Amino acid sequence: MANISRTLKRIKQDLKPFLRDQDIKDACERAGYTWRERILGPVQTVHLFILQVLSFNTAITHLRLIGKKTVKAAAYCKARMRLPLAALQDLLRSSSAAMLKQDAAVGARLWHGLRTFLADGSSALTPDVPELQEAFGQHKSQKPGCGFPMPKILGLFDAFSGLIVEMLNYPLRTHEMSKVWLLHPLLAARDLLVGDRGFCSYAHLALLHARGVFGLFRMHQKQIVSFRPGRKANSGKGSGKGKPRSKWIKRLGKHDQLVEWSKPKNRPKWMTAEQYESLPDTLRMREIRYRLPRKGQRTLCVTIATTLLDAELYPKEDIAALYNVRWTVETHFGELKTTLKMRKLKSRTPDGIRKELTVYCLVYNLVHWVMLQAAERQKVSPDRISFIDTVRWLLSSEPGEKLPDLIINPLRPDRHEPRVIKDRQDSYKVMTKPRAALRKELKKQAVTA
Repeated sequence: MANISRTLKRIKQDLKPFLRDQDIKDACERAGYTWRERILGPVQTVHLFILQVLSFNTAITHLRLIGKKTVKAAAYCKARMRLPLAALQDLLRSSSAAMLKQDAAVGARLWHGLRTFLADGSSALTPDVPELQEAFGQHKSQKPGCGFPMPKILGLFDAFSGLIVEMLNYPLRTHEMSKVWLLHPLLAARDLLVGDRGFCSYAHLALLHARGVFGLFRMHQKQIVSFRPGRKANSGKGSGKGKPRSKWIKRLGKHDQLVEWSKPKNRPKWMTAEQYESLPDTLRMREIRYRLPRKGQRTLCVTIATTLLDAELYPKEDIAALYNVRWTVETHFGELKTTLKMRKLKSRTPDGIRKELTVYCLVYNLVHWVMLQAAERQKVSPDRISFIDTVRWLLSSEPGEKLPDLIINPLRPDRHEPRVIKDRQDSYKVMTKPRAALRKELKKQAVTA
């Protein structure tokens, strides 16, 4: 490895505190992987994999040029296939934990003394091969042979540093609620998990409560909420339609109340009978509703369900401001999918897709760690530092070069854009039949002519 490119040296230098060469070897050994010393051992393969993704998931034929390696594309592909998925996932967890620990030592990013995490889901596209179709499935609106397999992604982010703690992936037709409990072991007592209405259920909040973890989610759209003091709950008998199922306890302020939720009779499909039986029969909750004063927003009224019951420690206004932070997770997924080009993955096997997604998270955390350093020195919050400017600096800087002042994005809280596309892109029709069938139609047209 005497001939390593400038960018690869830069990456090795920035990752050294969190992803040492020995850490990579140890993770591979824990995964049961044995290797012999060669040009593309696990350490060299991981570094080249990171360089490839940081270069916007460039082609392997381009990687050998920017990496200044004489290794052939086929040899690199085989080396990637040999890397254990478990080792890469282990490296993501250990490196993100080391980054969060060092970031906390510099300056704790807490909300009212609580570590705060964001959970949200997204998806990506993969090549259309039978193995990936079987593993992930495609969108139900597309005919067989006319769509791409779509792995679903569930990410756990640190709310204020933006670092990824864990990333899960599973078939497209899987609800996030059935997988979010896999993230619970990564949370400690008195942590706070924030998410949208897809994560708001009695079972999920009860599981978090059992671990001593606070939950804060937007109320599910099917849940009926009333802030009328002393109102009666729907007992399930007689004319209870249109009434909330929760029992009113106490008014804490305008559109702020304590209630008691009862365990639903129907067990979620993703829980076993034993797990559901272990849940408490009731759960004390706090319900909050507030309106968004700004014009141009799609959502004007938000109802929150949370286990943060103390109104003095956790005022309604602060909770509303915290839920607004949840929207930053959409920016994080945008940085991954749009800026780093994660929307379209390239591997052609399920394990390869999972490895690719894991390395994307490693690269994303590397970029965000540099953003944290720049934000600390430039006296702004990390989300104000330009993600793409940080990537460009990492790709062009010399090893040992001092971090310059990076671009600070303007703060535009009242900016709202409609979800429309101006660029027409191309005028080709959308594929509604498999390509082989379309080729036959073209041949028939040629014969007729």
